[in-house]
Amino acid sequence: MGTMWRNTTVKSRLPLKRGSMFMLFLPLLTLVVSVPALAQLNAASGSLQGASSAGSGGAASGSGSSAAKAGAVGQGTGPFILPKDFSELRVEPGDLLSVNVFDVPELSDAYRVDPAGDLALPFCDKVKVQGLTSQEVAKLLEPTLKDNQVLTRPQVNVDVQQYAGHYVTVLGEVISPGRVTVIAPTKLSDVLAQAGGLTAIAGTRIKIRRGADESAPEEDAPYSRSESNQQAGSIVVRPGDTVIVPRTGIVYVLGAVYHPGGYVMQEDGKLNVAEALALSGGTMLTARTNALRVVRRNTDGTVLDFELSYDRIAKGTQTPLELQAQDIVYVPMDKWKATLTDATAIISAATSAAIYTSR
Repeated sequence: MGTMWRNTTVKSRLPLKRGSMFMLFLPLLTLVVSVPALAQLNAASGSLQGASSAGSGGAASGSGSSAAKAGAVGQGTGPFILPKDFSELRVEPGDLLSVNVFDVPELSDAYRVDPAGDLALPFCDKVKVQGLTSQEVAKLLEPTLKDNQVLTRPQVNVDVQQYAGHYVTVLGEVISPGRVTVIAPTKLSDVLAQAGGLTAIAGTRIKIRRGADESAPEEDAPYSRSESNQQAGSIVVRPGDTVIVPRTGIVYVLGAVYHPGGYVMQEDGKLNVAEALALSGGTMLTARTNALRVVRRNTDGTVLDFELSYDRIAKGTQTPLELQAQDIVYVPMDKWKATLTDATAIISAATSAAIYTSR
């Protein structure tokens, strides 16, 4: 009996001991499981909040996911401009649309908009979707499926899964010329900012070529660095446009001056001989100030050579000559014959001159 009692006692203690050990480790196990679960819950909550805020423009059409996908398209593609409201985006040829037909997985798929701006679903005629929002495309596809006797009561949701390569080409005097991806009409100032901004020698008359046709006439767009320029802020470029930033007017001052080189003309494009000499630091003591020369190259290839007297200009008896872009002011030496006496030699020297900017 004693032996049996002892065996019974041992057997009865084993379950109790195992249960006690389990109860001891239960809080620690709960803590270990709860930490990653809590992290996943917080991450999911943050994703829902982000999607909610992004999709405030049109949750019914999946605009929140459109924003996320558009952001993904923009990553790693260089300069990229996103619109403020994705519900205002219009479908363009080449866009990849995600069409979700409720309870019909056979029709729910991604469809590419063809070059003509049409979308073709199985068993349906093509429908023109170019220029429509994703909500408008969904409303158009529902009667299309019904009229083609595919479904009796279709419910369609459309989302833009991938935007086509819409871009604006920026050329000329910008820090980073090339393509800037845009998926909606965008202000010219924003496009220029994505291209790195203007260089110091950029002109103020920017040209815009609308569309991909290189033979199309260019639109002259006045643009100033001044933030108060309201006209410049109203200029809008669209995907497919080309922005050309020309170089501003530059005049060259060579010869017996303290700082020979090229000088940028002012914002209004006006600069006379006296002002150009002042920018170059003035004439040297050995300069022949009564025998200045201005060499001007015309668009037809001809060259004009003007002779001026800085002494008369300083006395007020001669009006300073107004310079044009690419003009060359040459100041010869006094006591020895200058080597740059030929107009062609003066023009050749200007090509290698340094350019100074005051901006």
